[in-house]
Amino acid sequence: MRSTGTYVTSSTSGEAVQAFVPHPLPPRDPALASASFVELNRAAELALARLSGVSGLVPSVDWLLYSAVRKEALLTSQIEGTQATLADLFDEEAGFPVRNTDDVEEVTNYLRAFRLVQENLRNPAGLPISVRLLSEAHGLLLDGARGTGKQPGALRRSQNWIGGTRPGNAVFVPPPAEHVAGLLADMERFIHGDASSTLPPLVKIALVHAQFETIHPFLDGNGRIGRLLIAALLEHWALLSEPLMYLSGYLKQHQAEYYRRLSNVRTDGDWEGWVSFFLEGVATAATDAERGIVTIASLVATDRRRLLEAPKAGPASYRLFELLPLMPRFTVERVRQKLGTSFPTASAAVKTLEDLGIVTELTGQKTNRSFSYQPYIALLTG
Repeated sequence: MRSTGTYVTSSTSGEAVQAFVPHPLPPRDPALASASFVELNRAAELALARLSGVSGLVPSVDWLLYSAVRKEALLTSQIEGTQATLADLFDEEAGFPVRNTDDVEEVTNYLRAFRLVQENLRNPAGLPISVRLLSEAHGLLLDGARGTGKQPGALRRSQNWIGGTRPGNAVFVPPPAEHVAGLLADMERFIHGDASSTLPPLVKIALVHAQFETIHPFLDGNGRIGRLLIAALLEHWALLSEPLMYLSGYLKQHQAEYYRRLSNVRTDGDWEGWVSFFLEGVATAATDAERGIVTIASLVATDRRRLLEAPKAGPASYRLFELLPLMPRFTVERVRQKLGTSFPTASAAVKTLEDLGIVTELTGQKTNRSFSYQPYIALLTG
């Protein structure tokens, strides 16, 4: 059995605990067994390639990104216990009142953090994947009521622990605060250095995610930043040019196994078991996302055909229809603003789509009405 770290005595809340300090990546003594991942890696890479290819089925990749990034934001937050739904998110963006306002804020904060990382990676003058970039993303993630007192954007300066009611009965105690910066610097070197060049990119992503979760460098939000790091590395290593896959759906569905596999790396040195689980997750999530794109493309194509064949349809209703996947819930006023037309023109465009059964009115009122592209939302949430 390989050793993946050492234990040091740390003191927190008046208790002495054994904190785990991981060895730098990659796994050694022995090295990661390639036989454990070659086939799974090939299947996962193939699933990602198919997913990239199928995105050409829709006129605008923005449609797919709008829903995929929001699903990832929602699911990664749900793993941490938030109760917000996709419909809540669409309502909030449409300006409708929402329940769970704090939960919705957490999800929208994740979207802001994600966009910050993506913009930096795509800007030649932007930050590379680094401790600094992740810390800036963390600052956005914990911005707001629930992040107060959690040191947003700063590496922790105290000992934390996972599970249990106090440090002494914790499920896992991450490394002491004074080790965090050095461990993250090692991880950064692994991402950008030559030591990892013999391993396939997906395997490296699996290793980095587990290492980040073991270091647990922030007081809160480690899981979400660690999963955001997965999406960033998929782009960094050119495995997926757009974030079309929501891996957190798989991790949420297999949450107990997810945590068990990470734990087994620390306790039993079982890097192979974790990497296999991760690669299976990527293949499944990519295949699910591909299937979802085909279904959405089919729905939108069918509805567009109905609209084009409708005698009363005109340019404003066509333009509105093309916006629906980016604003599945809306008011006439929002349509007026988006189309840059008069209120009567916007209202007539909405009515055309309502008469065709493409959109549904939600309030039953004569004024201040709101509308929904319900079949599309049903596909996304199904």
